[in-house]
Amino acid sequence: MSSSSMKIEVHHHTEDQKNPEKWCVLLGEDVFKKFICQGNPTVHKVFGDGSLFSPLLFGKFFDPSDAFPLWEFESDILLSHLRSTGQTTVDWLQTDQVYVLKAELPGVGRNQVQVLVENGKIVEISGQWKQIKESMKKDWRSGHWWEFGYVRRLELPEDADWRKMEVFLSNDILVEIRIPKNPSSGSDVSQGNGAAA
Repeated sequence: MSSSSMKIEVHHHTEDQKNPEKWCVLLGEDVFKKFICQGNPTVHKVFGDGSLFSPLLFGKFFDPSDAFPLWEFESDILLSHLRSTGQTTVDWLQTDQVYVLKAELPGVGRNQVQVLVENGKIVEISGQWKQIKESMKKDWRSGHWWEFGYVRRLELPEDADWRKMEVFLSNDILVEIRIPKNPSSGSDVSQGNGAAA
């Protein structure tokens, strides 16, 4: 089985480089329900059940533009409601050496996906699923971002060595993020953390 895999550049921003208007419009549950009900098949693929970018991925509504502490939870438990029906396209795990996130992207391709680390504390995966008209000069992320793109922001664990993060895209749809653990901050304590499975 051959697959086409490419490495994606990870961008790093500090507090002074941050766009204060980015993700400033929060996606509320009522707004999302109306949006998804009126949405076309692409909207359902981007934000539907089991997608990394769905506000309902974790069993209850959670705005994907807010940072979520993903690796504090086991995917088998958090996604059990979706796995039982085969609806999930996302998985994550951790070993003694690395944090891993795998997710299917909503048919957008490598050129549309951006991975950004903010202040070494948050990893952000975002991209556009709909092009903005030329007449709109505003950054799509500063308004009703869900009408044009998608995002998932995740808190990085304390021992994540974000400077060595690698992101790969396979066949233009499957993204894999690998974040090594920093051996100096976790020492031997991390071994007992996830041993009970």
